[in-house]
Amino acid sequence: MEEKVIQLQINYKTLEEFEKFREYGQEELYMREELEENIVENQNNSPFYGMYIGDKLVARMSLYKIDKKYDRYFNPPQDYYELCKLEVLPDYQKKGLGKKLIRFAQSLGCPIKVNVRCGANSYFQNLGFEPAKYNPVRDRAENPYIWEP
Repeated sequence: MEEKVIQLQINYKTLEEFEKFREYGQEELYMREELEENIVENQNNSPFYGMYIGDKLVARMSLYKIDKKYDRYFNPPQDYYELCKLEVLPDYQKKGLGKKLIRFAQSLGCPIKVNVRCGANSYFQNLGFEPAKYNPVRDRAENPYIWEP
C-alpha cells in the first residue's frame, strides 16, 4: 500500500494522535501546544502534514508559509515554507517516510528553509538542501539549510 502525505485536520483526534509521538519523540519536536493553539484560534488551514499506515499516524511535520516581507534567507526575497518538526515513529524509520514528507513539501514549488538538527546535515543535503550562510544575529545558534526549486 502506497503511503500518501495528507494535510492533518486541526481537531481533538489529531491531538490524540500527536500524543503517541510524545513517548518516542524529543521535547523540541512535540507539537501538541501548536495544535492546541490552532484549535483555540479555529484555524481552517492546517500547517500540519502527516502519513498514515492503516489508521495510525506514523510520520508528521509542520510546514509554515512565510511571506517574502519576512524573508532573510533568499535573494531576492520571496515567499517560502519553513519546514519544522519532521518526525517519524521509531518502528517506521528507515522506510523513506521522512523523505516522502520532504518531497511533498518540495512539490509545492516554493523555496524551503529548515533548521537541521545535529547529525542530520547529510540527510538534508542528499535531498537537495544547502547550508545557508550563517548569520549570528539572524540564526541565533540555529543550523539553517535552504532548498530552492
